[in-house]
Amino acid sequence: MPTLASDFGTGQVFLSMLWFFLFFIWIWLLIVVFSDLFRSHDLSGWSKAFWVIGIIILPYLGVLLYLIVRGHKMAEHAQQAAGTTPSTADELQRLADLKSQGVISDAEFETAKAKALGS
Repeated sequence: MPTLASDFGTGQVFLSMLWFFLFFIWIWLLIVVFSDLFRSHDLSGWSKAFWVIGIIILPYLGVLLYLIVRGHKMAEHAQQAAGTTPSTADELQRLADLKSQGVISDAEFETAKAKALGS
């Protein structure tokens, strides 16, 4: 009587591992998309509901469309959630460094400074 190990060749082991890791990546991608979707404050509740329904009904197409349409916002939302947005003091220091290096003019410095201070 043949054992299961003898029926399961090296190629089949590789394919099984490949499918497992693709499934794991898919689940991770769904978690990232849903967490970003519910983290975004620039979408209304109805928009979020339509995205959720679209991702549930057409999962691969829904996630792909979300990444194309809203992918640029995902990094911003992740930074806001992690609290890694630069502080006002850091932004002013960066602007002062750019001005001292001659990268920006005095007028550009004042404009950017006013924007950083929110005035």
